Amino acid sequence: MRIAGLVLAAALTLASGAQAQDQQTLADIRQELTVLHVEIQRLKREFSTTGSPAPNLSGSSILERVDAIEAELQRLTRQTEQLNQRVQNVVTDGTNRIGDLEFRLCELEPGCEFTGEDTPTLGGDSDTAAITAPVTTPGDSADGDQVELAVGEQADFDAASQALADGDFQTAADLFAQFDSAYPGSPLAPEANLRRGQALEGLGDTREAARAFLASFTGDSEGPVAPEALYELGAALGRLGQVDQACITLGEVGVRFPSSAFVATATEEMASLSCS
Repeated sequence: MRIAGLVLAAALTLASGAQAQDQQTLADIRQELTVLHVEIQRLKREFSTTGSPAPNLSGSSILERVDAIEAELQRLTRQTEQLNQRVQNVVTDGTNRIGDLEFRLCELEPGCEFTGEDTPTLGGDSDTAAITAPVTTPGDSADGDQVELAVGEQADFDAASQALADGDFQTAADLFAQFDSAYPGSPLAPEANLRRGQALEGLGDTREAARAFLASFTGDSEGPVAPEALYELGAALGRLGQVDQACITLGEVGVRFPSSAFVATATEEMASLSCS
């Protein structure tokens, strides 16, 4: 149920008026996304080897060995296509569910008009790329590998970060929002959403801040800023009065990231909310 923290965090959309409009309960949504989480874990196990590869490529002649290789390639191709279809099914289902949660959140916000725009594909769109020419910037990824950033991408991110550091929350929120629009799929997007949420908190807009923290965490739930984003999401839910969801979300910080420095911070926040 580890993903339940994220689910119930997003389910601040169901805590008030939405329950009166829809008979679906928090437990229903938790169950649905738990099933989705289990399916994702099953897919991850597909990438784990079960032993040394031992394809049968034997043959008494070159022609027989070529036939064996061709048969093995066909088998691997079929397995790849099957796995790809399963991944696509999970992505489609997860994207639809996130879109439903976004709609419910909009229903709770006075004056919010749901645009009906397509929900960004879960996990990002591999076909989307920045139009500007990419440049390589080393040392930005969690594992130390090089990642590619578009021209001006790092500079725009740094400008927004500086505005946040200077306490100019409105400018920081605007710049981070522009960054997210200008560089879809950026490796800096999770941190940009996290910092945008902090800027919105500085402006007193806790609900939009919670949305930004949720976007940060869902953008890369295993990335370097994921523990902080999950903590900030839980804390924001607490400030919104969604104490039960806040406690569950804050508890997930220690479950998912036991070695993170934010575990202690989340524990303190849970104590302040009197979480059981």
